[in-house]
Amino acid sequence: MKFINNIIILFFILQLSASFAQLPSNKITKEEYIEMYKDIAIEEMNSFGIPASITLSQGILESGHGNSKLAKKAKNHFGIKCHKGWKGKTFRMDDDKRNECFRKYNNPYESFKDHSEFLSTRDRYASLFDLDITDYKGWAKGLKKAGYATNPKYPQLLIKIIEEFELYKLDELYNKDLAHRHKPNVEKEVKERNTNISTEDFEPIKIGAANRKIYSNNGVKFIYARSGDTFYKIAQDFNIYTYQIPTYNDLKKKDQPTEGQMIYIEAKKNKGNTKYHHVQPGESLWDISQLYAIKFKKLCKHNMLNKKSVVYPNQKLKLR
Repeated sequence: MKFINNIIILFFILQLSASFAQLPSNKITKEEYIEMYKDIAIEEMNSFGIPASITLSQGILESGHGNSKLAKKAKNHFGIKCHKGWKGKTFRMDDDKRNECFRKYNNPYESFKDHSEFLSTRDRYASLFDLDITDYKGWAKGLKKAGYATNPKYPQLLIKIIEEFELYKLDELYNKDLAHRHKPNVEKEVKERNTNISTEDFEPIKIGAANRKIYSNNGVKFIYARSGDTFYKIAQDFNIYTYQIPTYNDLKKKDQPTEGQMIYIEAKKNKGNTKYHHVQPGESLWDISQLYAIKFKKLCKHNMLNKKSVVYPNQKLKLR
């Protein structure tokens, strides 16, 4: 009898193990994420005029389609940090610096709604609302240009997600009769300084030659390249040798600056003003050396890497 009981118990254990083995993964797929949040993305589109394709693709990219630590612990799907004036809940997590402050929400829907408020109440995003609701490529490029992300490939990453999952079809559900029930109230933005380096952190320190605004990063002066700029033209504007511009920026002479690109007009430093950087999707070693005004060779040396090394998302790099 005891033997039979043991057989029965073993049978149930095997059945239970098989059941657990068949349980679905806790990770959300991109398809599941889209299905879960497409309705609120459409609702926000009709309330604020932000394309649903943009909202969803940003959520997928910024939150790892709902699987990131920030999304799970703080219900924050857009990587929005606390910023000056935030009075809501907060969540601390290591990012580019240790123990950085992120906004925390009661549920993902609050995160989606705050994302709409965030874009529609800051003047640097105002020009985006002049674009056609179906111009997802314009929105993707505009977000990067306005400083939402530092990753130079941010627009391409968003566009790839939108086109892979045909999210642009959701933008066709835009209802003009419902649009702008909460018309964006774009006011002059209060300059904020958060703990992460991004293009929105920099304020001009002076106006230089040719009415160029000069900025400072890690104690190194730089400008943002204009349309039609060349190394020669920039050098002429600042009365320095042409060869110095590509040298200061770890570029080749045959390269040319692109509009909006950070271009240093003096030598970068040997180390950063913070200890570490966590690699973002699409970033290269050169991107990071520009972001922190560190000489490319020194960044490689700090991390025992060669100039052709490929870095991967979330990799922790030393900056000093």
